[in-house]
Amino acid sequence: MFTEDLNQPQCEAVMYNEGPSLIIAGAGSGKTRVLTYKVAYLLHLGLAPHQILALTFTNKAAREMRERIALMVDAEQAKRLAMGTFHSVFARILRTEANLVGLKSDYTIYDTADSKNLIKSILKEMSLDEKIYKVNLILSRISSAKNNFIAANLYAGSEHVKQDFLMQIPRVKDIYSTYVQRCMSANAVDFDDILLLTTQLFKEHPEVLEKYQNRFQFILVDEYQDTNLVQFILIKSLAEKNHKICVVGDDAQSIYAFRGANIENILKFTKNYPEAKLFKLERNYRSSRNIVAAAGSLIAKNRRQIPKNIFSEKEEGDKIKILPAYSDVEEALIVSNKISDLKNKFGCDWNDFAVLYRTNSQSRLIEDTLRKRNIPYVIYGGLSFYQRKEVKDVLAYIRLILNTDDEEAFKRVVNYPIRGIGDTTILKLSSTANLHHVSLFEVASNVLNYALPVNAGTAAKLKSFVNLINELKSLESTMSLYEFAREILLRSNILQTLNEENTAESESARENIEELLNSIHLFEDMSREEGRDGVKLSDFMAEVALLTDMDLDKNVETSRVTLMTIHSAKGLEFKNVFVTGLEESLFPSIHAMENDTELEEERRLLYVAITRSEEHCFLSYAKSRYRNGSLQYPSRSRFIDDIDPRYLEFPTDKNMSQKPIDFSKRDESFFNSFSKPQLPKRLVPISNNPKQITNNNTNLSVKEGMRIEHERFGIGTINRIDDTPDGTRIYVDFETSGSRVLLLKFTKFKILS
Repeated sequence: MFTEDLNQPQCEAVMYNEGPSLIIAGAGSGKTRVLTYKVAYLLHLGLAPHQILALTFTNKAAREMRERIALMVDAEQAKRLAMGTFHSVFARILRTEANLVGLKSDYTIYDTADSKNLIKSILKEMSLDEKIYKVNLILSRISSAKNNFIAANLYAGSEHVKQDFLMQIPRVKDIYSTYVQRCMSANAVDFDDILLLTTQLFKEHPEVLEKYQNRFQFILVDEYQDTNLVQFILIKSLAEKNHKICVVGDDAQSIYAFRGANIENILKFTKNYPEAKLFKLERNYRSSRNIVAAAGSLIAKNRRQIPKNIFSEKEEGDKIKILPAYSDVEEALIVSNKISDLKNKFGCDWNDFAVLYRTNSQSRLIEDTLRKRNIPYVIYGGLSFYQRKEVKDVLAYIRLILNTDDEEAFKRVVNYPIRGIGDTTILKLSSTANLHHVSLFEVASNVLNYALPVNAGTAAKLKSFVNLINELKSLESTMSLYEFAREILLRSNILQTLNEENTAESESARENIEELLNSIHLFEDMSREEGRDGVKLSDFMAEVALLTDMDLDKNVETSRVTLMTIHSAKGLEFKNVFVTGLEESLFPSIHAMENDTELEEERRLLYVAITRSEEHCFLSYAKSRYRNGSLQYPSRSRFIDDIDPRYLEFPTDKNMSQKPIDFSKRDESFFNSFSKPQLPKRLVPISNNPKQITNNNTNLSVKEGMRIEHERFGIGTINRIDDTPDGTRIYVDFETSGSRVLLLKFTKFKILS
């Protein structure tokens, strides 16, 4: 019963229960199957369900395991297992022992919104400026402390205080202390408290710890590589008496350091448990041999890891295809074209495709190209680009500047960033506006004339906001679209607010806003090349409105291409996977490039991405990409060159192909050729002359039938040249970007033949 569906390493891992064990479960190696069978086997040996503690990171994982176990043993036994997430299991323990930590058993669990509201109240009481002591940042600091087992009374002596001073938020220690006191007074805990207080409970009350040590005769932990310090202490405390513990994980898939996960927990397991037995599940049942071998050669470059030899016995399969692109625009086009080609060639379902990226902001161009190709898609674990809060905030500012009567835009931004104009004031504005049949902005502009019932302080804040909008409105005609959008962000303090918050969430929001700026810049540039001079911000907004309308279409078929970050993709699998943006400073992230520990985590992230693939895997990168408002020329990611070239397929086009690079012996001349604009040599503005244009510097002529290389659209053929009142226009058929009509005087390209 317990061996017939298992391979030998799986069987050995299931049946060893004499002491601590570490099961290294490579990608696609049947980890869930092993955990399921191990619990069933323990029940078979005579352990009672309540004596088996199984800890997971998600309710979904716990539910799936319980359902599988129920099919193998008595369903009632499965129901009585002590199985669930860390928080659900220890919340039950904490509720039972609540009085020992100063709580009542009916305590409330605060969610994130509750915690933020409490912190807002504390900041107000302490007269601290929310623009400096940002709620999200404060909550992040408190959470980090709790996850590192630093209680409020210990915070003042920790390294966190030094960091707070550097971040110019020295009162965090006082806020933390008050926050804890207020939670206790309210008989409430937050999610982090559940683990922290249980850890303190076990430490301060050894008799309670012993009770649960005796109860839980065997402990299993899933995804052990994702545990933090508090979770490590909890597990170690419970296992200290019996040493009957089995942890399952994969150090090669440790990618959540930003959430507090500590890879040392899995790397040092055998040091913490010297008698532990190590099992390795090395057979990958998911992916083809080429994909597995390629991923293995990549992760082999990490120095700090548990050695393993992951293999597949499936078909050899296709090599991983490298997709270079001239620009981020062309990269998105190439990906969408490949998806269509594969669907047509193999009869795939849209659900068989996933496009993965390092940061959320990268989804914009991919979304745009999929829409234009009428390819249905869904954003996994998030919103479509133009539906993200920070993007909608900026667009609302633009809408209000263009149309001060826009009520919804006014409500969205009048108090963002925080100006002290609360809901009560907005309600008064709405009532007064409705009474006089005028806009909210009109009332805010004439508080005295409309007798708005607010105090002098609120009136001054409204006046300041109105002045801001009017000043921005007056600047619109004096700047380019990009410059004007940037001015909105600067004068409204949106970017400053996000930069000061300094959290993972604010960083993602800032990246999305920068990408919105890039889209405005690109819209402006392409309009100029296509001969549409004098485009306005209203033209851009019209285009965005059309895109967002499509986003909201409820009639899209249920089968869709999945778009997601690599972090969101962990644990999932797809027949066809595209990993985009393989460029230096993007992937690996610029923050990781000078830090070996972070660089190794970035390499693990790509390993996770590649191992999501069953049959086909594509790695793409762009030679130019709009970032931070300018066209940049990044180098190809070093990670591509970490992969054994035997498992890669490079393009045959000599203009696109690059040889593998040994990053230990970097040829700077090679990198410079891609990292810096080469305008004098590569991208030559051509003078205005129909039919045949000669460039004085290169003595090259442009004529019909000529092949060119455009910095964004790639390679194409000029099939027509016309003289128009606006200047010479060239009609170009691009290989991936379709047909384009470009105004020659604004177009930069390289002549190929």
